[in-house]
Amino acid sequence: MLHNLLFATVLIGTTVFVHMIGLMAVSNGASRLAGMLPLDRRHTHMLAMALAALGIFGVLGAQIWIWTAAYLALGIFPDIESALYFSIATFCTLGYGDIVPPVGWRVFSALEGVNGFLLIGWSTAYLIALGIRIGPFGAGEHF
Repeated sequence: MLHNLLFATVLIGTTVFVHMIGLMAVSNGASRLAGMLPLDRRHTHMLAMALAALGIFGVLGAQIWIWTAAYLALGIFPDIESALYFSIATFCTLGYGDIVPPVGWRVFSALEGVNGFLLIGWSTAYLIALGIRIGPFGAGEHF
């Protein structure tokens, strides 16, 4: 079980780092893209919010793929479809239970759920902060 905790800790550290860098890239990219279009301020901010939300989906998707690759590399699941499906359900804390890891890897996969819960929460907080800073939440406007 110690190796499960060690592998999961490395993956959690990796995904937290990817998330931090990803959010920084989303912030910069959404602002630049929205600023390049000839829109009024309100529409530019709405576009920046939408682009940021899409960017966050990409960042979270990359993290799911990191866990999927680990499942495949460790031989926990036999094929990419099973590993990806399990990773999505676990990262998002849905936990359908129709595909389960072998007994020796349950703690490892449970930590993916904790990791996903934290990073999805971080993403939500980021979007709220962005909405207050540049979007409609700060000015009392609505979409």
